[in-house]
This record gives sequence, structure tokens and C-alpha cells, in this order.
Amino acid sequence: NADVAALEDRGHCLHFAPSAHEIHRQAATWFWDQEVFDFVAAHLHWTTQHSLRTYVLAWELKKAGMNWRQAVLSRCLTGIALEVAKLKVNPTYSQEEERVRAFVAAGMGCRATYFNYAKKLQPPAGKSALKLLQSSPPKDAKPSEDFLDALRRRFGPLGNG
Repeated sequence: NADVAALEDRGHCLHFAPSAHEIHRQAATWFWDQEVFDFVAAHLHWTTQHSLRTYVLAWELKKAGMNWRQAVLSRCLTGIALEVAKLKVNPTYSQEEERVRAFVAAGMGCRATYFNYAKKLQPPAGKSALKLLQSSPPKDAKPSEDFLDALRRRFGPLGNG
């Protein structure tokens, strides 16, 4: 409308689109959980729209005893790629052949499909590890005793799926 056009005419339009790696470097200056941070780092190459919220959401789920790794992966991938990634990070499967059998048994595709997606999910070589500057969460970030209730209010019923 005319009001917005007048504002646009008087302002400067800046496009702010930091890369996933730049967002990750920024998170290193304030985030506190090295395990969550390292997991996100290991999967940055899958991320198309990274957010600083990923770190806090993963930490909240971790503190609640929930599957925070799956939540991080769900923010990066969808469909069969997500299912292959979940199999890759599942500690139940110690060998690739076990993951392939689980993939086929779940009806997600054949052996070749699994390996095609697994190949696409390979991390790029040569990324350096960042160490966090903080070792504990800020006082207002510590979960209260009713943290699961807060998660239920935020996300609805919680389950294992």
C-alpha cells in the first residue's frame, strides 16, 4: 500500500542471510552445551535454513530426557533422507549392514536406495572443531522442575515418535 511504499522509499533495504557455518560460529560465543554444539556442527552440511534456536531447542529436549538428536535432524532433513540420517545416528546399530536391514524392513526402500541417500549425507572433509566459550547456561535458561510441562505446553503431547 501507499504507506509501505513511503517507508520503503525512505529506508535502506539490507539482505541479511548468514551461512549455516556463520550462524554456528556465532552460537559458539554464547551457547554452553558442547555435545549439542558438536552434533549440530557435524550435520551443518545438511542444513538449508539454520537458526540459533536449534541449539536451545536441542538443549531443552536433552534436559527433558527426550530424543534431541532426532529433533536437530528433523530441522535439517525430510523424507527418506531424514530416515537414513536417523538410522546413522542411532546407537542401536553398530554396523552399516544393520542400518540397511532396518531401512529395508521399515519399507523405506531397497539397499541401493539406502546407500544412495547415505552417500548424499556424507560430511565434507576438513572442518575444524570450535570450542564453546561458555560452560553453563545463563541463569534464566536453566530448566525448572516442571520442564516437561513447559515442553508439553509448547509442543503438545510428547511421545517417542
